[in-house]
Amino acid sequence: MERVAESLKSKVMSADAAAQLIKTGMVIGVSGFTSIGYPKDVPLALAASGHATDLSIYVGAAVGDEVDGELVRKGLIKRRYAHQSGKDLRNAINAGEIAYSDVHISHFPMHMNQKTGPNVDVALVECTAVTEDGLYLAASGGTADAAVRTADFVIIEVNKNLPMGLMGMHDIFEIGLPPNAKIIPITKPDERVGTPYIPCPPEKIAAIVMTEGHDEPQKFKPASPAIAKIGENVVSFLKGEIAAGRLPEDPGPIQSGVGTVGNAVLSGLASSGFKGLSMYTEVMQDSAIGLIEQGVFNFASTSSIALAEDTKKRFYENIDFFKDKIVVRPQEITNHPEISRRLGVIALNTPIELDIYGNVNSTHIMGTKMMNGLGGSGDFARNARISIFATESTAKGGAISCIVPMVSHVDQTEHDVAVIVTEYGVADLRWKTPKERVELIIENCAHPDYRPMLREYYEHAFEISAGKHTPHDLEQALSWHQRFLDTGSMKK
Repeated sequence: MERVAESLKSKVMSADAAAQLIKTGMVIGVSGFTSIGYPKDVPLALAASGHATDLSIYVGAAVGDEVDGELVRKGLIKRRYAHQSGKDLRNAINAGEIAYSDVHISHFPMHMNQKTGPNVDVALVECTAVTEDGLYLAASGGTADAAVRTADFVIIEVNKNLPMGLMGMHDIFEIGLPPNAKIIPITKPDERVGTPYIPCPPEKIAAIVMTEGHDEPQKFKPASPAIAKIGENVVSFLKGEIAAGRLPEDPGPIQSGVGTVGNAVLSGLASSGFKGLSMYTEVMQDSAIGLIEQGVFNFASTSSIALAEDTKKRFYENIDFFKDKIVVRPQEITNHPEISRRLGVIALNTPIELDIYGNVNSTHIMGTKMMNGLGGSGDFARNARISIFATESTAKGGAISCIVPMVSHVDQTEHDVAVIVTEYGVADLRWKTPKERVELIIENCAHPDYRPMLREYYEHAFEISAGKHTPHDLEQALSWHQRFLDTGSMKK
């Protein structure tokens, strides 16, 4: 099969010519998710010409340097939504040079479809192929469907380096608008309910650019002994739930956040004796590919297949093996609360910090500096069967305790956090009062160096608040963060 339908070949043009269709002040809806499946040549041509400024970029999650780096360095971006992780973009956001609004992954395409924000002028989408039926995406879903649906016109990059085997791996389902939104009829992770392409009228396609670029490979730090222990603790907790009869032998679909901790937790399943599990997640990482190969996972539903270079090569070369074991969906579907609740997803995510009552900060360093964004952790935490947050107990060589009296920014409240795991143990917070949570979190999860300080804070807060429901001393609650800013360490 050809990558471009014969009837559409008249729309093929250079990246430079396609970039000229983008004008100053436009809103661009970009494909891609965790630096997978994003356009490359047109953004570079746009940056090189510099003819269009004050651009707003709509993209569901972080994309590569061609978008989140080069356009930033050239000063062409005015606003950016939603999740991001590029260093230059992050610095520009924190310097106030680019306006940024963080949002739940599942909410962003919903807002696009309901047109609660500025109109999308152009959708810029990387594809494996394009036919008269529609667009066959790369190895991610993201918000590409919402961008194509709502944009005035579409620019397509057809990447000749993508394996044709990606065609058919996607499942694009349009929910529609309230009050007539459709039920999403997914009752198992492997059910397909939509089309393998994004429907798009041919007349809406303004340009097709043939490209040969490569996605940025994912890079993960090697798992430390502490991170490996976190993985063991999570697996031990799940086995305990099964033994107690609170979970079945197949505990239900697993969701895992992006990063080294998530990879370690999934890797822990490989040696645990589990078989025939499934994933319902927003991002598949290297460990998930290995677990499919080993039979630990029978199937995975995701919005992005984000892999290191060697694993991606293995995946592409054996794509026929994986094709009936993986489905790639739009993030509005992967992160939709309806499905997480129905399937009983077990959610595994990583916070920046958490406090003694179980509130979680996933986004802000010391309360003010944006890191990457909320992503999908909140979507899954609120709606999972079990919401697990796992982190090392300290950061910066022990200068920062990841468990503090009060988080400096709240993304997930205590009501959405069921279980906390560090290298020291597990705090099961379900059915626990705030005071009971304090005891479990300090004794089971905090680093031994910080436990006396946490106990001291809580005992003082309890005394001055006369034992109120959630004891705090507001003058001291954030003193640990201030001490770090003043001295470089939270320790006294």
